[in-house]
Amino acid sequence: MKATVVLNAATAKRLIAQGIAAHPIVSHAVDRGTIIITLGTTNGYVASELLGVPIDQGAFAAGLIDDRWNVNSRLGEASDLVLKKGVQEPFDAEGVLDSLTAGDVIIKGGNALDPFGTVGVLMAASTGGTVGRYIPTALARGVDIIIPISVAKSIHTSIADLALDLGSRKIDRSMGLPCGMYPLTGHVVTELEALGWLDAVEATHICSHGMGVGAGSVSLLIEGDEANVQSAYTRIQALAKLAEVPVAGRA
Repeated sequence: MKATVVLNAATAKRLIAQGIAAHPIVSHAVDRGTIIITLGTTNGYVASELLGVPIDQGAFAAGLIDDRWNVNSRLGEASDLVLKKGVQEPFDAEGVLDSLTAGDVIIKGGNALDPFGTVGVLMAASTGGTVGRYIPTALARGVDIIIPISVAKSIHTSIADLALDLGSRKIDRSMGLPCGMYPLTGHVVTELEALGWLDAVEATHICSHGMGVGAGSVSLLIEGDEANVQSAYTRIQALAKLAEVPVAGRA
């Protein structure tokens, strides 16, 4: 059976969040380890999914790309979220970093997904921001990095090449904050992986974006057994209805 679906940006983020929650690495960390959810728009939905309650999505955003590029007037209202054995704990950057070990998870979103499956993260902070704080320690200790990112962020250029071309002190003029780009290594979770885990279907990215409420949307082809495709289709319909309801902190 085949079906086509259109997911607006909020629906796509909710689907990815459900996929993250179902990821075996995340499930293990919920039961036995520590999970750090860094700031980001998609990560806000991941946090809500793992906590089971709505959160203030506007405050949980990091950089927001608009016509000024990579700015967020509400930055600083929320901190990274820490779960230990599924229970939220107060955020202590140094303490949680010191405690990280194999079996723990850092959830870090990205800004671009290249044709080779590499994720790029824009860095406005001169010391690398969240990337500089967590990623070297995570890679050194074998902490799993989960990367939720929509296929809507697909680009046609190598992230490795962009990382060499960009850099805040290489840019002469910029709409908003000039940035560098970091090639992020980890377990990438898009809408395609999420549907594969949740409903055992094969999903293919058809196209991206649209107008009005379709701005930032992705269109997918879903294939598989009839019952599984219907399950995925019903799931997306339900998530689309949720996306129509205002979330905490947003009018």
